[in-house]
Amino acid sequence: MKVWGKVFGFLFGFMLSKNLFGALLGMWLGHRFDQGSGFDFDGLAKQTDEDRQSNFFYSTFAAMGFIAKANGQVSQHEIAFATAYMNKLGLNGEMKQQAQDAFREGKMAGFPLEEHLKKFKRSCLNRQDLLLLFLEIQIQVAFADGDLDSAEREALHRIAKILGFSSYQLDQLLEMIIAGANFHQGSKGTASPNQIDNAYKVLGVEKSSSEKDIKKAYRKLMAQHHPDKLVAKGLPPEMMEVAKQKTQDIQSAYEMINAVKK
Repeated sequence: MKVWGKVFGFLFGFMLSKNLFGALLGMWLGHRFDQGSGFDFDGLAKQTDEDRQSNFFYSTFAAMGFIAKANGQVSQHEIAFATAYMNKLGLNGEMKQQAQDAFREGKMAGFPLEEHLKKFKRSCLNRQDLLLLFLEIQIQVAFADGDLDSAEREALHRIAKILGFSSYQLDQLLEMIIAGANFHQGSKGTASPNQIDNAYKVLGVEKSSSEKDIKKAYRKLMAQHHPDKLVAKGLPPEMMEVAKQKTQDIQSAYEMINAVKK
């Protein structure tokens, strides 16, 4: 039985009106919230850290499957990327089978993407850093073959919208992730013009940005992708390597920009 809507409605109603009538009105509205499609506070209260990590793990590979099938068929590049991704995470045995099952479900016709991602978002308690990393992973999948077709882009926009990201935020993130992939694959320590351009894009800043703004962007990205903090919030330990790699690229990009500016 859902009761949290009534509880919070009563308290907020009383706080705002300072009388019993306002409290009762708030409780009635809260009751309507409980009976509708409101937030499932009872369900969230029962969730453990392990439940949240499992939900993140399943959602990641199910969404991968959905994006892979977005253009009508799953390419060999996408299958190879998903398999390589599982290997990169060190998945084997039962965990690898769970990932494969989730990927298979995600690419099935009629997969309830919106319903599942809304549940996933609630499970994450709307933590933006977790949702951001999730979306970054999906962009990497969509760009696995070095190209992003209209169907994959549409699927990403749909996922981003469900998770609460705007089209502008997604487009900005796309540029950062693609630049990050190029930066990671480039020659380490070689400050070529392309590498420097990618380094700025990895941090989401312009060449004309001040040192203060660059440092601010760097610190924000490092905080958003801190592996230990993300695991504590619901990132599966098996996926900590994703966050570690991201922070390494952010660090390298920042160091390259600083070296060039001196």
